[in-house]
Formats: sequence, structure tokens, C-alpha cells
Amino acid sequence: MNIKLILRALALLIAVGAISTWLATGANRGWTKTEVMIKTLDPVTEIEGVSYQKKFQPGVELLGVALVGAVVLTGASFFFGKTNKNN
Repeated sequence: MNIKLILRALALLIAVGAISTWLATGANRGWTKTEVMIKTLDPVTEIEGVSYQKKFQPGVELLGVALVGAVVLTGASFFFGKTNKNN
């Protein structure tokens, strides 16, 4: 198989996987979070409180790193020329 095609397919797989994972986990437009804030309401006093729940939300820096990696793989594919099929 052609190395050029493999690199481009891998780049596409990384880009689509990163975008879909980022969207599926909440499309956090900030930095990566490992805890999310949840507002709670005390039923007796009706005072609003804050609690934290452990949850991983990838941020834009992880999305950016994955997309830059996909671009680098795509760029690397241009260094491989056409292969001769003369056997």
C-alpha cells in the first residue's frame, strides 16, 4: 500500500476522532477540566451551594494538538513521491 495514502488516512482518522470526541464530551471551549461545578439547592433552606463532580472534559488545547498532528501527518505525506510499479 502507498505510504502517502496511509498517512493521509491516518490524519483524517485523527482529525475526525478528535472532533467527534470533543463534541461528544461537551465541546468545552476552555481549558481541559477534570471536575465540573454543579449548583445544588438545599431543599430546606433554599440556599444555593456548589459541589464538584469528577468528569473529564477535553478542552480546546487537546483538540488543537490533535488537529495540528493531523496537519503534520498530511504535510509529511507530501514528502513521499509516487512509487514505481515496474517489477
